[in-house]
Amino acid sequence: MTTIEAPNSAQQTLDLGPARSLVCRECGHQVPLAAEFACSECFGPLEVGYDFGTVRREDIEAGPQSIWRYRNLLPVPSTVDAHPNTDPGCTRLVRADRLAKALGVRRIWVKDDTGNPTHSFKDRVVAVALAAARELGFKVLACPSTGNLANAVAAAAARAGWESVVLIPSSLERAKILTTAVYDGALIAVDGNYDDVNRLATELAADHEDWAFVNVNVRPYYAEGSKTLGYEVAEQLGWRLPDQIVVPIASGSQLTKVDKGFRELGELGLVEQSPYRVFGAQATGCSPVAAAFKAGHDVVTPVKPDTIARSLAIGAPADGPYVLDTVRRTNGSIENVSDEEVVEGIRLLARTEGIFAETAGGVTVATAKKLIETGQLDPDAETVLLITGDGLKTLDAVQDRIGPRATVPPSAAAVREALGL
Repeated sequence: MTTIEAPNSAQQTLDLGPARSLVCRECGHQVPLAAEFACSECFGPLEVGYDFGTVRREDIEAGPQSIWRYRNLLPVPSTVDAHPNTDPGCTRLVRADRLAKALGVRRIWVKDDTGNPTHSFKDRVVAVALAAARELGFKVLACPSTGNLANAVAAAAARAGWESVVLIPSSLERAKILTTAVYDGALIAVDGNYDDVNRLATELAADHEDWAFVNVNVRPYYAEGSKTLGYEVAEQLGWRLPDQIVVPIASGSQLTKVDKGFRELGELGLVEQSPYRVFGAQATGCSPVAAAFKAGHDVVTPVKPDTIARSLAIGAPADGPYVLDTVRRTNGSIENVSDEEVVEGIRLLARTEGIFAETAGGVTVATAKKLIETGQLDPDAETVLLITGDGLKTLDAVQDRIGPRATVPPSAAAVREALGL
């Protein structure tokens, strides 16, 4: 238990599991657990610091079929499943032999997070954010979003009986707008790109103390949910780490937290501390981290996004510098691919493995292909690709490129003719 200052009350004792403090990622300054996201000493970003104690494989394996099996590694109450939540996680790790053959590599696994409640990995981070926000005393769940997060926040709030406030760019894909609006929360479309929407959310978070903006004022807790992707991959591989992993980059938080999850498992003795390489994937129309990596820079220069991969269209990625650190430390790389390559990546995964990914997944597959072709990714090493969202959310990316092979009258002869039989 930790005593902190809640948003709308005097000091109270909180249960956030093994979480003990917030730690600045730049200067190391520690502050008590609270709804804070920037260091008071250097304005660097804060993340959760832990005292894990003993964590055993058998306890995890005996847990629920959701991310809550890892509750002892997350900043959530010990009774986290006592309240309604969407209970994401435990999605498939698919051995993708046909994709591996098409790419000319030995073995590829696809971590298929399209199976989450709102069909993207964002259900993981939102579930952790909601659990922490409830304990911190918030009453409204909110976010700025490029789409998948909007779905997850609206659904999680509805399930919990909370109000939600979701801000999106007005140019967002129609499917993602509809699949957020259906939950009947407050959905506000903003004339601007994601970076405009994010700035607006930061301003509103300062003015509304009972609103938990999951990726703003409770971001340190929210971001920890991405670690569960790393935990699950390792557990599903038989408690071992893959040789290589390819992760799509939006804000960059997912990539850094998957790496953090791998490192924690090793430090706790849950897996052997074997070397692994982390690769980042971006769309060329929004590739500021890839550009910084290729130029050898430590600073990421913001860009104005222009890509069909709108879920990755964050021109000023908050975790960009930490992505560079992670990729360089693990001897990985960061590549970018064109919109045309993104669509081909979607189609390649669909026709080889029967998995329909959104544009972010197309970025991951296409980047893996490019990394292999350029000799950056080892074709003999076991590789995991993260597929983080469902293709039904981004139908506009493929709707003009695919369709019926033929339209025929209702006769067997016409079908045979169309098939060339």
